[in-house]
Amino acid sequence: MTGTQRRGRRIMMTPHERDTFLAEQRTCRVATVGTDGTPHVGALWFAWDGTALWLYSITRSKRWAQLRENPRIAVVVDDGHDYGELRGVELTGSAAFVGEVPRTGDACAELDVPERLFTTKYFGGLGLEQMPYDGRHAWLRLVPEAVVSWDFRKMPG
Repeated sequence: MTGTQRRGRRIMMTPHERDTFLAEQRTCRVATVGTDGTPHVGALWFAWDGTALWLYSITRSKRWAQLRENPRIAVVVDDGHDYGELRGVELTGSAAFVGEVPRTGDACAELDVPERLFTTKYFGGLGLEQMPYDGRHAWLRLVPEAVVSWDFRKMPG
């Protein structure tokens, strides 16, 4: 991650807090931009491996088509109800397509860790030990160029 958070250092998360937060949260919001400049935001499930955010996206989606034209992406993961509870992470950079499209389970060493993390996070409670492939989804990897975080619980008073 090359970007440095300048504002809000008092309330930014430590790397450990950020990694724990991203491992626990279930839904992110992904922003892409169309060829005409129109933004598009949609919710996705994700896995964080400590270095990259892995997004499991429907390949026939507006998001997928926009990323084929322009790989720039912004992702927000946030939580909290009351103002003093708000916390979150914004990650920005370029998305990369990884593995076959759509994903069918062909051997891909680069997907071993994200698929294990994803399966445990979303399907572990159902007793599934292997990634369920549906022939509609594939993987996007975001190695963030910039990360901004906030945790309003750190504010005094």
